[in-house]
Amino acid sequence: MSEQRERRFLTPMVGRSSDEQFRVSTPLELFFDLCFVVAVAQAAAPLHHSIAEHHVLHGLRGFLMVFFAIWWAWMNFTWFASAYDTDDDVYRITTFVQIAGALVLAAGVSPAFEESDFRVITIGYVVMRLALVFQWLRAARSDPRRRATALRYAIGVGALQVFWLLRLAVPESWPVVPVFVLLVILELAVPIWAERAPGGPTTYHPHHVTERYGLFTIIVLGESVAAATVAFRGALDEGEHVAGLIQLAVSGLVVVFGLWWLYFDRSAHHLLSSLRASMLWGYGHYFIFASAAAVGAGLGVSIDHVTHHAEISSVLAGYAIAVPVAVYLFFVWLLHIRPHQSGPMLAAFPVAAVLALLTPLAPATLELLAVLLTVLVAINVTLGRRVPDRVG
Repeated sequence: MSEQRERRFLTPMVGRSSDEQFRVSTPLELFFDLCFVVAVAQAAAPLHHSIAEHHVLHGLRGFLMVFFAIWWAWMNFTWFASAYDTDDDVYRITTFVQIAGALVLAAGVSPAFEESDFRVITIGYVVMRLALVFQWLRAARSDPRRRATALRYAIGVGALQVFWLLRLAVPESWPVVPVFVLLVILELAVPIWAERAPGGPTTYHPHHVTERYGLFTIIVLGESVAAATVAFRGALDEGEHVAGLIQLAVSGLVVVFGLWWLYFDRSAHHLLSSLRASMLWGYGHYFIFASAAAVGAGLGVSIDHVTHHAEISSVLAGYAIAVPVAVYLFFVWLLHIRPHQSGPMLAAFPVAAVLALLTPLAPATLELLAVLLTVLVAINVTLGRRVPDRVG
């Protein structure tokens, strides 16, 4: 009995099979996502207000930087868990530390946007990443075959956290963005370097990974709806512009539903057919997740514009929602459609992305986007499914 409790507290962290049957997301992973979406909401809210106050570049820069920290920590945990989730007590406690780091990061979003003070957000990020280093050291100890891979991850991730902390000491006169971009490039390089270790790549499960990405897409789109609902409720309480707000609400719901439909219309696990393809697919989702979160900010800007609470033109308000929709469509096409399908659907998504960017030049941007996405879904359902896939 005591031996059973000991195994449950600390189980050897050997790689799970990449073709394990019935591999699905665990309750801990779902809870992890739910906590991370708090940070996503904190990042999208300042973007909304920055655009509404005509500080577009400042808001966009801050959003992209903060969202990278959120997405990268989430992505690294997801792929690690797909290969090494033991669900023992130590694993759960370590994951809790990562969740705590995400909430610290979320608390630091406002100072980062308003005062360019990245201390709190950096501390939260480093906490998340060091917890992952501990997980990789566990894997290195228990999985001799892939010890070199796990150690490369631990060394690379751990060393970069030192540089993130040193970045806080950079004088204010130094440009922030170039230093940030350099560290991002190094972060992105760590998995590429580690997965090519002599022991071979980690045994991630393609079906499990794509399910995890899909669930996070749902949560981020849901957060966009929630953010727009809060803005809509606040505007509706004023008792003015009711007809315009209802029209925006219906159009916005159609837009978000269309984005969801297009992402989930086909399975994607067969696209993770090689290490290179898997990395491109995983990295490319930064743009899908970020644009999905930005859709919520754009919906909030549209509501502010209708209620005359935004200090911007109708064209800029239109682009606040049209740009993230266009980016989302382009990367869904790039990652889910282009690799394995031929025929008309190869052109439909890019054309729709371009048309989305033109909608702010006409009145009623959100309504036009709703029509555009409805047409694209209809084409995808009636025409796209008739064309056989290149693979799978």
